[in-house]
Amino acid sequence: MEKSKSRFLAADIAVCALFVALMTAAAFIKIPFPLVPLTFQTVTAVLSGLLLGAKKGAASMAAYCFAGLLGLPVFTSGGGIHYVTMPTFGYIIGFIASAFIAGLIARDGTSVRRVTVAAIIAFLVDYIIGTPYCIVVAAIGGTYDLVNVLVMWNLIYMPKDFALCIIAALIARSVRPAINKIRG
Repeated sequence: MEKSKSRFLAADIAVCALFVALMTAAAFIKIPFPLVPLTFQTVTAVLSGLLLGAKKGAASMAAYCFAGLLGLPVFTSGGGIHYVTMPTFGYIIGFIASAFIAGLIARDGTSVRRVTVAAIIAFLVDYIIGTPYCIVVAAIGGTYDLVNVLVMWNLIYMPKDFALCIIAALIARSVRPAINKIRG
């Protein structure tokens, strides 16, 4: 019995580590864009929750965040504790909440509607956390006006992230039954 539990624990750690690696890769797949490059981090966070569930998805995103704060160069501009002073750090915090919400709402991921709603709400959660953080840090820095921050650092990225999260829901809906079967 103990051997079986440790095997599942090792498998859980491995899949969480896989999503940390995927999130790191997503941070470095950059499409040049003014101010902030387009990346695939929001969709990766949502997908982690949809595929791993609320706790494991959030744990994988928390591990990613912690690794970056420790100084590992996993964020789009490197890593380190100083990253908390960057306007985009709120989205990294939002990844944890997004993964948790996606997994919580999607549950077993068998309904297309449930998984799609989970992905959309998780996408919104990231922006609900990231946008105010971005505004506050930008205001403290005194460099950007509110309209510029809202449009150039938030609104222009939302359609891309929304569309990718819908695609993530469809992928998760297709892949989740296989994951559930493996888990037993």
